[in-house]
Amino acid sequence: MTDLMHFIEETPLIDTHEHLYKETQFVQHGPDMLQALFDNYVAAELIVAGAALEAVQKLVNREIFQSQPITVDSTTADVESLWINLPDPDLKGRFSGVFDAWQRCQHTGYGEAVRLIAQRVYSMDEITPDSIEAAVPRHAELRKPGERLRMLRDIGNLDHVQVDHFAWQCLPDPSGLDFFLYDISWHSLSNGQVNPEIIHRETGVEVSDLNSLQAAMEAIFARYAACAVAVKAQHAYQRTLLWQERDRLDVERCLQKLLRGHDITPDERACLGDWCWARGVDLAAEHNLPFKIHTGYYAGYSSMIMERVRPGHLCALVMRYPATRFVLMHIAYPYHDEISALAKHFPNVYVDMCWAWSIDPYSASNFVRRMIHSVPSHKLFAFGGDSFWPTASVAYAIQARQWLNRALQAEIDDGLLSEAQAIALARRMMRTNQEACFDIEGTRAAIRKDAQRA
Repeated sequence: MTDLMHFIEETPLIDTHEHLYKETQFVQHGPDMLQALFDNYVAAELIVAGAALEAVQKLVNREIFQSQPITVDSTTADVESLWINLPDPDLKGRFSGVFDAWQRCQHTGYGEAVRLIAQRVYSMDEITPDSIEAAVPRHAELRKPGERLRMLRDIGNLDHVQVDHFAWQCLPDPSGLDFFLYDISWHSLSNGQVNPEIIHRETGVEVSDLNSLQAAMEAIFARYAACAVAVKAQHAYQRTLLWQERDRLDVERCLQKLLRGHDITPDERACLGDWCWARGVDLAAEHNLPFKIHTGYYAGYSSMIMERVRPGHLCALVMRYPATRFVLMHIAYPYHDEISALAKHFPNVYVDMCWAWSIDPYSASNFVRRMIHSVPSHKLFAFGGDSFWPTASVAYAIQARQWLNRALQAEIDDGLLSEAQAIALARRMMRTNQEACFDIEGTRAAIRKDAQRA
C-alpha cells in the first residue's frame, strides 16, 4: 500500500450529501436483504439494462419512479413516506427476475457499488441467490439501534453526513448529534410551489402577499438556520436551472393567482420560483450557510431533459449574489466543462463530487485530474453518497476512496505531482475544503446547545 492510498483509506471523509432515512425508519421499517443491496441507484439501471419494471419493483419491494420523487417541503416525515416496506420473503424469486439485467450492469459504477455493499458490509464473495440468503442473519444484526451510525462512521470512515431530508426543519438527531447534520430544503419554493397552509403551520405567518411570504421565509431561517449546515435545492428535476431577475409586480400577480386557488402556468410558476429561490439564496448568505444546487444528471430513468440541468444557466444568479457560497453538485454530469469553468471564474462557486463516482467513475476520476490543473485547489469536495440507506452510503464512500486514489496516483505516475503533493490535495478534497466552506463546528455547537435545551 502506498502512502497515498494509506492516507485516503485512513482519513475520515466528510460526506456532503445524503438523503438518509432516520434511525427509527431503518430499525423498525428498514430494508430487507435485497433492499439493502439493490434499493439504490442501480434499481433504475436494472430497467435500463432490460429488466421489466415489475421485476425491479418486486426486487426492491416498492414503486420505481422515472425521476426522483420530491414532496412539498413540510415535515421530516415526508422523506420517510417515500418508501414503505412490504415484506416478501422469497429472496431467490425476487432476485431471479432481474438476474440477466444484473449481469449486464454489474460493472457500471452503480453495479460496482452494489458489489462493494456485498463485500464490505456482508462479506459476500459474489452475489448469488445462495449468498444472499446466507447473509440474512448478518443483515438482521445490522437492523438494531446504533448500527446505522456505526456502519457509516466505522466501515465508511465518515466524519459526518450532511442530509437533505426534503424539509425545512433542522433539528438535533439523537441517533448522532455531531454526526447527522441537516440541510434546509429550498426545493419546492425554488420551483414556485407555495403552500400557504403548510407555511402557516410551520411559521405562524399567513401568506397574503410577497411581503408576508418573505416574512415566512425569514421565520424558517430564524428558527432552523443555526442548526442547519446548508440550504439545498434540486428543483432542476421539475424546471430549468436558468434563473432570471424578476419584476416584483409580475411575481405578485403570480402569487395572488395561486392564493386565489387558480392554476398557474409553468412560466408563472418559474417566475414565482425564481423570486423565492433568490430570497433563499440571500437568506443563506445572511445566515452564513452555503447554498447547494443539484446540477446535471437525473436519478431514475427515461425522464431526463438535458437542457434544464446545465450549470451555465446559473451564471446570472451567481453574479447577482456574490456573498453566497454556491455548492454545485454531481459535477453537473455530463456538463463537466461548464461546471469547472464556473468554479474557475467565480470566487463563490464550489464543486461537489457527490454521486459522481457512482454515475461514471472514469469521468469522475478524469474530472479530478482536470480540476487540479485548471481550478484553485480549495474548490473541490470529494464525496457525498446521495443515498437513503447506510449500506449504499458506505459502499459509495469506499468507491470514492478507490477512484480518488486512482486519479491522484495517475498524477504521480505521469510525473505531474509528487506523492506529498497528492496527499495534500487528497486532504483538501476529503476534509479541508469542506471545513472552510461549511461552518461544521458552529453547526455542531448549535445542535448540542439546542439538544440541551430540549
